[in-house]
Amino acid sequence: MSISRPWLLAAILLALTIEAGAQERDQQAGAGGKLRRLYHRVDSVLTENYRKGDIDTAYITRPSTKWTVVGRLNISGAKIETEGMADGHHFNSEMKADYKSTLSFAVSYLGFSLSGALNPAKLMGKYSDYELNFNSYGRRFGFDVIYQDAHNFTGWHDNEGMERIELPANMLKVRTLNLNAFYIFNSRRFSYPAGFTQSYIQRRSAGSFLLAASAQGQHATLTWEKETQLKMTNIGIGAGYAYNHVPSPGWLLHISALPTFIFYSNTSMTFGDTRVPLHYHFPEAIITGRGAVVRQWSNKFCGLSMVFNFTGIGNKDDLSVHNIKWRVRTFFGLRL
Repeated sequence: MSISRPWLLAAILLALTIEAGAQERDQQAGAGGKLRRLYHRVDSVLTENYRKGDIDTAYITRPSTKWTVVGRLNISGAKIETEGMADGHHFNSEMKADYKSTLSFAVSYLGFSLSGALNPAKLMGKYSDYELNFNSYGRRFGFDVIYQDAHNFTGWHDNEGMERIELPANMLKVRTLNLNAFYIFNSRRFSYPAGFTQSYIQRRSAGSFLLAASAQGQHATLTWEKETQLKMTNIGIGAGYAYNHVPSPGWLLHISALPTFIFYSNTSMTFGDTRVPLHYHFPEAIITGRGAVVRQWSNKFCGLSMVFNFTGIGNKDDLSVHNIKWRVRTFFGLRL
């Protein structure tokens, strides 16, 4: 078939062009609509999972918003204390690691978080140790993983009848791993996250008994006259109690203690080529304490939290070793 009138041909071409453009727009709109529908569906499922749960909303509740932005200042430290008897003389020592300070920033959406941390001292070359803190506070379960590789311990050593010896940095190198896990019995009315991650809000005072398990592994090397090494592995189970006090709307005070008694202990000291196993002495314990203060107003919150880990093994008539690890965190956040 031929078309003899040019204007009719132009009209047909124009119509085809307009139709093709309309179809392309419809396809683009359809793709965009599918993405929007998919986003709303995923958002709906996440929101439902985020807000559902067997909780007493008169005591705890989720924030009404979906987004949380928070900045934190974290400061941590570690200390090792020893006490015992050697050749009939009493001795004790204390070694402290340099404090670690970091700045961190986190963004959360319906319980999913993305965070990053910055250590100014490390960037300036003033801090060379390595430390990792990973904490998870759920409604029923929670755990801590703390690993430290430090070689800047400084301190002193006292031996009965002798002058105090000052111990400089780089003499003691310590690698330590602490693990803590706990189960919350009263999860309907008590919330650990309310004090530490702010993913819940405690509306009324409540407490809960806790079931806990703890473990610690440590390898310490002291270079002094002749090399001394301390290796230990400790595992404990126990129970504790946690309490959230709400003195007035917008305030939260948290305190908890988790003592676990060590049922497995494998500890030894090596002096040069001589290895001396250290025998278990009941009671030996791993204790984890926590505290927090949170203030909330409008869509803002700020506060202070603390985690304290203590491990005590041995006895002072032979050799006792105390490990102390702590972290303090201040924070300010927005709910959007």
